[in-house]
Amino acid sequence: MSHQSQFNHNHVLRPTENTNSMPVSRPKPDTGSAAAVAAAAANMKKQLLLTKKQPTDENSVPGGAPAHKTVTSSSTHPGILSRPGGVIQKPTSNTIAKADTGFAVPAPVGEAKKCIEKTTTAAGSCTGATKKTETDIPPRPKKTWELSNFDIGRLLGRGKFGNVYLAREKESQFVVALKVLFKRQIGESNVEHQVRREIEIQSHLRHPHILRLYAYFHDDVRIYLILEYAPQGTLFNALQAQPLKRFDERQSATYIKSLCSALLYLHERDIIHRDIKPENLLLGHKGVLKIADFGWSVHEPNSMRMTLCGTVDYLPPEMVQGKPHTKNVDLWSLGVLCYELLVGHAPFFSKNYDETYKKILKVEYKLPEHISKAATHLISKLLVLNPAHRLNLDQVMVHPWIIAHTQ
Repeated sequence: MSHQSQFNHNHVLRPTENTNSMPVSRPKPDTGSAAAVAAAAANMKKQLLLTKKQPTDENSVPGGAPAHKTVTSSSTHPGILSRPGGVIQKPTSNTIAKADTGFAVPAPVGEAKKCIEKTTTAAGSCTGATKKTETDIPPRPKKTWELSNFDIGRLLGRGKFGNVYLAREKESQFVVALKVLFKRQIGESNVEHQVRREIEIQSHLRHPHILRLYAYFHDDVRIYLILEYAPQGTLFNALQAQPLKRFDERQSATYIKSLCSALLYLHERDIIHRDIKPENLLLGHKGVLKIADFGWSVHEPNSMRMTLCGTVDYLPPEMVQGKPHTKNVDLWSLGVLCYELLVGHAPFFSKNYDETYKKILKVEYKLPEHISKAATHLISKLLVLNPAHRLNLDQVMVHPWIIAHTQ
């Protein structure tokens, strides 16, 4: 293919050339004088030499500035901007008019607002600005938090490794719960991996019945978790505040359905909570239940777990026996919680741990007479010795007791 066809294909403009004649003014020859004829011929030769095309440098453009070299779109070079058409052909003649390629040199982040969508000259400088586009606006830098960003309020609760305080972010006036963990205590108990896992899991969860972890930061002494504030406190305190230390069946079914929805969300993402109990469930605005503490949670998609963890009254038989366990441990805890909400205490509660373990392994519990048959049936289908035989969460959501009290 000739250069002419290549340039036309790439829409590069070139001036019209007449190769048959040169635009040179000549003096009219004097036919009556040999000297005049010779002078006219010499003048013509001189003009031809002056207007003869000079050798072309493939890397030059009119005016002597460097030409744009070939730019190839490549995903392996992140610094190279891709554009339609793949390869941009470089001009091979200094008589070719420069075309607008639409390429813009990326401006520094600090100057992005001043130099947006600017085209480049041969030297690569910014020329006139055109309209502003969203892609040219630099991303907002990630917020770096520190304790001075918050007004600290009253104590909300105490834990083994720290405390939880009511706090308010100064700039936005947004109210949060600030969980403060002490690094020394975490290190002495060798649970650094547990805290790291809690942060990694909870920070990625988005569900109406799971407490949000907005962000975290730390200093030399403490780790701070910025959490969603649940103004109505723990489900345990709400249970103890009831006249008979228990909820009615309508309220209990509402809480169980909310928790079941959250557990479905977790199990779909291969997350096992492993510590469901009233102390780890909070009540937000309008009493909406939220799973709060993910200290014992684990992401385990392909294998079983061996760790003995959780609260004694809520331990499933497979953990007591030291056997591997799966996400079905959360189904057992759901049954224990359902019992406690309706009765006022855990089903296997005893004076010492050994007695509690014996009752768990025998699945030995009694239900008071005021518990309905439908509630009794649901609890019996969750508190099953064989983990594989427990009622799954989808079936719990459509159980007659749940439907009767939540619709």
